[in-house]
Amino acid sequence: MILITGGGTGGHLSIAKTLCEEYNNKNIRPLYIGSSNGLDKEWFDGYPGFKSTIFLSTYGVVNRGFFGKIKSLFNIFKKTLWCREFIKNKEVKAVISVGGYAAAPASFAAILTKTPLFIHEQNAKLGTLNKLLKPFAKEFFSSYEKSSSIKDYPVSERFFKAFRKRSEVKTILFLGGSQGAEAINSLAISLAPWLKEKDIKIIHQCGKVGEKKVVDFYEKNSINATVFAFSLEVDKYMHQADIAIARSGAGTLWELTAAGVPTLFIPYPHAASNHQFFNALFLKDRALASIITQDKLNIKEVKKWIENVELKSISTLLQQQIKPDGAKKIIGRIESGSI
Repeated sequence: MILITGGGTGGHLSIAKTLCEEYNNKNIRPLYIGSSNGLDKEWFDGYPGFKSTIFLSTYGVVNRGFFGKIKSLFNIFKKTLWCREFIKNKEVKAVISVGGYAAAPASFAAILTKTPLFIHEQNAKLGTLNKLLKPFAKEFFSSYEKSSSIKDYPVSERFFKAFRKRSEVKTILFLGGSQGAEAINSLAISLAPWLKEKDIKIIHQCGKVGEKKVVDFYEKNSINATVFAFSLEVDKYMHQADIAIARSGAGTLWELTAAGVPTLFIPYPHAASNHQFFNALFLKDRALASIITQDKLNIKEVKKWIENVELKSISTLLQQQIKPDGAKKIIGRIESGSI
């Protein structure tokens, strides 16, 4: 039996889902342990790809006060003991961590039970938990670390199918991440009248919190826009888009790369270790993406990027940065290493 653990945000969960889909292709349904907080239940409660899904009442340690950290650590300790018995009872042969605080109890339990632990780090900067767990992992996968045996990010095949060559900016996609982003919502609203004049169609993922404000603006100003809070079929919108303006969480970044969508990234400035900036920098250093930090965001620079982005060359070169069998390679490596 295989156990996948981790979550909290869409980036972690998209990896869990992609790995699960690959196991399903082999007629295997893994177990899943996540958190009752975050987006884990929204993604996987009742999801048929997993044999069973368990959501523990866990929460993060980072950005908490002293007593908050103590309380969180004690809670993780209790959940680790529970996971230890679960791993024994279910005869789990390998634990795969996709990161996030939700991964802590099952990952520590894997170490206690001497169950092979495999870790996928999604970001260019290691998360706190993964720094701690890395020495105990049987293998550590990363698209950024030179020591990683497999560098292809585990992106679902449907994002590769969303690829097409772009030649003209007719549609723009705004992506604020799984929970939306106020800065990107405000930018989209500011740009919308100009985009309407340019006859550029708008697709806007705005998050639940900002949805009403965004929808009301477009309706009030008679701007035809496709607006949604969140979608598990964002690949379809990526296929329609000629360009994107997005946060640079690893999942979003590599999905846009697989789909060949030239993107202006606006990294979330409060991400741990500023990892979103370094995620985007990986593509910018290859002249395949642009970055504007949130503190320097201005309409003039964004318009300039939209008017001058090299669609044809970037769109074609992006997909060469990633291969479609990342999940298959990772699972193959796990199977050979967990025996």
